[in-house]
Amino acid sequence: MSTGETTTREVLLCPDGPVLIPGPVTVEDEQGVKHHSERPVVAVCRCGASSVPPWCDGSHKQVRRRPATAVPSPRHGRELEDY
Repeated sequence: MSTGETTTREVLLCPDGPVLIPGPVTVEDEQGVKHHSERPVVAVCRCGASSVPPWCDGSHKQVRRRPATAVPSPRHGRELEDY
């Protein structure tokens, strides 16, 4: 891929949790700082409570909880392991 081209990626929004993005990936934060990861899947924080932004550290579990009955199942039969 040449410079300036983008790739389409499918991401997974976890209920009350992070965004899972297939890697390798570079994430640009609110200040414009780019964070690169070579991991096969990265979890990007959506709650704002992570101590390692932009990555998720699980803090969302303490910030907000949904009743277990309200958590939807993965769409299209996909599981997190599919990423």
